[in-house]
Amino acid sequence: MYFDAEKYDIIIIGAGHAGCEAALASARLGKKTLMITLSLDTIAHMPCNPAIGGTGKSQLVREVDALGGEMGKNIDRTFIQSRTLNASKGPAVQSVRAQADKIRYHVEMKKVMENTPNLDLVMDEAVALIHENMKIKGVRTKQFCQYHADAVILCTGVFLNGRIYMGEVNFPSGPIGQPNAPYLSDSLIELGLPLRKFKTGTPARVHGDSIDFSKMEVQNGDDNIVPFSFMTEKVEDMDQVPCYLTRTTPRTHDIIRENLSRSAVYGGMIESTGPRYCPSIEDKVVRFSEKKSHQFFVEPEGRDTKEYYIQGFSTSLPYEIQLEIYHSVTGFENVKLMRPAYAIEYDCIDPLHLLPSLEVMSVENLFSAGQFNGTSGYEEAAAQGLMAGINAVRKLDGKEPVIFDRATAYIGVLIDDLVTKGTNEPYRMMTSRSEYRLLLRQDNADLRLTQTGREIGLVDDERYSRFLEKKFEIEKEMARLSEEKIKPSEAKKLLEEMGASPLNNTIALADFIKRPEINYEILKKLGKYGGNLNWQVTEQCEIQLKYDGYIKKQVQQVESYRKLEKRMIPKDLDFKAIDGLRLEAKQKLEAIKPLNIGQASRISGVSPADISVLLVYLQAYNRKHEPTMDSYHPQN
Repeated sequence: MYFDAEKYDIIIIGAGHAGCEAALASARLGKKTLMITLSLDTIAHMPCNPAIGGTGKSQLVREVDALGGEMGKNIDRTFIQSRTLNASKGPAVQSVRAQADKIRYHVEMKKVMENTPNLDLVMDEAVALIHENMKIKGVRTKQFCQYHADAVILCTGVFLNGRIYMGEVNFPSGPIGQPNAPYLSDSLIELGLPLRKFKTGTPARVHGDSIDFSKMEVQNGDDNIVPFSFMTEKVEDMDQVPCYLTRTTPRTHDIIRENLSRSAVYGGMIESTGPRYCPSIEDKVVRFSEKKSHQFFVEPEGRDTKEYYIQGFSTSLPYEIQLEIYHSVTGFENVKLMRPAYAIEYDCIDPLHLLPSLEVMSVENLFSAGQFNGTSGYEEAAAQGLMAGINAVRKLDGKEPVIFDRATAYIGVLIDDLVTKGTNEPYRMMTSRSEYRLLLRQDNADLRLTQTGREIGLVDDERYSRFLEKKFEIEKEMARLSEEKIKPSEAKKLLEEMGASPLNNTIALADFIKRPEINYEILKKLGKYGGNLNWQVTEQCEIQLKYDGYIKKQVQQVESYRKLEKRMIPKDLDFKAIDGLRLEAKQKLEAIKPLNIGQASRISGVSPADISVLLVYLQAYNRKHEPTMDSYHPQN
């Protein structure tokens, strides 16, 4: 009944943020690639908040960009407001967040996809995987096409068996207005994949003309815009669109409490786990009952639409109750809903059954990324999609996968958390999840990862040339700052005007700039500026000097961490045979198959005592398996 369509190297199922990065990586690395999507009109769609970045998330976007991905460049082309969060704090937690024109974001990404060599786009529904002896052979679709391929990447988002909930009303659906994908899950279950259900939700969209903005606090964008892509040297002057801040009222909370039984979550209609760090308004009222009000943001969805997104106000209450609670909010007294809020439940995999390359353990050449892996957020999805695309290509080429450790990239933290610790709720990246966040800043992602991206093959000549030039300029400027001096007499007047303590001795500019009140603007006033320097160069020099002591301390911590990461565990090691390991540890180690002692130590249920037993066993194992002189044959 199925007819044989084209043969591809790699097929990507889904065209969200994970699917786009996976498909672009695969095609740009020379593989004949097919992307299958339910709708070409929702490529890189933003079904929830119309924004990219945020705390912990902008670090992921900049890492994707440094490796040659597309998300950073696309948001720089299409944003309507940009702000740096935690600007008053240290660089380790500073993050950029940009409001997107969601329609333009989709249009621009679709344009990139359509113009990428080696990449075909097909509007169809994947209904089954073709496999033989637990090895992927291709995909069958609803239109009776049979596409053969050597690898498949699942980027299904919330579409697998997606079901919308609004109070007592529920129906099969993807994000509202889009179809779901009801058939593929059966094929995955047949392959033995451990599927489970998670839920997420989204607020209502309201008509801008029905909002009383005069009662709200204006949230304007920054004057000095920090772009996401290292290829965006300067953002052109533009009229940024304001966002607004408002709050719930006691009446809002009363309506919610009176109708909790009609909430799909609290009424028992839906039992799956939702995101802890993005709670519904019902959750906020119940969990934080002592609070008299909750703030939320009113965000435009684009320049050419009147739709506004109500950030922080998701709900699964019935439509008529939604109208009541929205009307009870300051500035929303006469608001008109254009799209109701809802919760959505969907199938996803337990990520403990994934390898660090994002290949499914039990099925060869099947990879997965994004919400299917138990995460939430466009940025987390894009990061996984990029890595799944890279590693699928490398698997087909017979190369080792690219796996970042926790001290190299937030991408490494994200994937290690998923495949080592697992998650019982939609996973969200935050700066607090990274032990080495002072080293993994958003500002230095290119210095950390561009060389790797070049070696992988995704960093083109223009990007690499800019990277080498920037690196050279930083080294040159750091040398100048170390060599050039400043005398007390040169700084006396300005320091007095600033109310700062005077210089007692002649010191190097590198030591001078370590003072908290000194920056490059001060150097410029003192005639100590280093010429025509790019702002990214001065940013790096200033951060590296001001945080020098903290950075060195964290580098020492990384060296200790990497000693454990270098203690590799043989792939065929039988953990069940190791005497002294507790039963839980044996089960967890056998299930996850950690690559090294460092990863093993982070597995929930594996204690420090278990690690000690494992280290002793490995010493004996390695001695037993060391090559003897009789078996050693040096290469000619």
